[in-house]
Amino acid sequence: MRTVAYRYRDAIAPASPGWLEAVERVYTDVALPTEPGYRPERDRLLADLQTHPADRVLVDTLATLGNDPEEICSWVAAIEAAGAEVVTVESGAIASEGLLQGANLSVQQRRLRLREGHARRRLQALPPPGKPPYGYRRGQGRYLIDRATAPVVTAFVNEFLLYGSLRGAVRFIEGKLGKRISVSTGRRWLTHPVYRGDLKYQDGQVLRDTHAAIISREEAAQIDRLLRRNRPLPPRTAAAPRSLAGLVICQACRQPLTISKTTPKNTPRGQAKTYLYLRPSGCPKTPRCPALPYDEALNRIVAQICRELPQAVAQFTASIPPGAPAPGTGLQGEIAAKEAAIAQLPALEESGLLDAETLALRRYKLRGEISMLHQQLAQLPPVNLQELSQSVSIPQFWLDLSETERRFFFREFIREIQILRQENDWWVELVLVF
Repeated sequence: MRTVAYRYRDAIAPASPGWLEAVERVYTDVALPTEPGYRPERDRLLADLQTHPADRVLVDTLATLGNDPEEICSWVAAIEAAGAEVVTVESGAIASEGLLQGANLSVQQRRLRLREGHARRRLQALPPPGKPPYGYRRGQGRYLIDRATAPVVTAFVNEFLLYGSLRGAVRFIEGKLGKRISVSTGRRWLTHPVYRGDLKYQDGQVLRDTHAAIISREEAAQIDRLLRRNRPLPPRTAAAPRSLAGLVICQACRQPLTISKTTPKNTPRGQAKTYLYLRPSGCPKTPRCPALPYDEALNRIVAQICRELPQAVAQFTASIPPGAPAPGTGLQGEIAAKEAAIAQLPALEESGLLDAETLALRRYKLRGEISMLHQQLAQLPPVNLQELSQSVSIPQFWLDLSETERRFFFREFIREIQILRQENDWWVELVLVF
């Protein structure tokens, strides 16, 4: 039994499905939004059936054979006249008069028209259909900042940048602004490209700088760092009031050290003083590993950072070969090359080497590739790492910070703090991010 297939797909559709491997030949037409009737492969299929008959012609759906029911009926009749059956992969059914006149065909046609409309919007860098994101409204063919709702998003972002707590920022805008959202919605506000001035389409492609941004590029880079460094930490320690929360581990029992408060008994009212300790939670040893005074541990950790951080940065810098370009130089070169290619596209259209459809598709793909390169560039370490390490290697720098500010810098440089013990003595060992 000889089987061939016909496909009519979007220009930026994903790779071919696996079922095409079982057919002898695949005839594929690419959908052109401005010329839906241009299907040279469909004509070639019918011509080949006249000279090399086939038993079956596979199609995704009957809607792929034409743009309206009458055209589909005529093509099904022409293929059957050539001695082949038209079989839809979606339902596995053989085309018949009843199927052609059924409700499924109109649904398939509507889906096809919607996909073509979505493809046109993507190629023109227009916003996708549907309700605009919270904080934006539609106008002038793009997203415009909604002055009534965008301040809520801005306040949420500022609160997260200040304290690094996603749940805390959610509670903040509910208490201060009366806007109740879920944690997942708050995370989407922080990470979705639309709030950074970019458009993200259903195929995963991202186009940069298509509308005004609520979150600047610098804020977006800081948000990504905060979310990335908070990911391995226990959820409740992401915005804990103490800077060492979630970072300290007892190496003897491999249990995290939690922060506890004690107040001496029989202290006169108004004169009570609170003492902080680091205690290993769930210590299985007998006797349990002793608690550590929080302030003493903090001072030792600060002293250890000031000793180790410059050495670690120097070793990291020395590992880069002399004369080697900066890590982002190659990415910046690729971005410049692709932007130059976009600038050349209008000249290629004027010379007749590219038509309007091909030019729009090429520009769309190049802009998506540029966006991916910018994302990689934003994830690289700062270029002034050496100078930054010298600035934070002064003990007074750490001691002058608030707990919130100190927590920010601790998690910027430290992955884990281990407490090593020997009899009644203990010391600190740092696991830096480098």
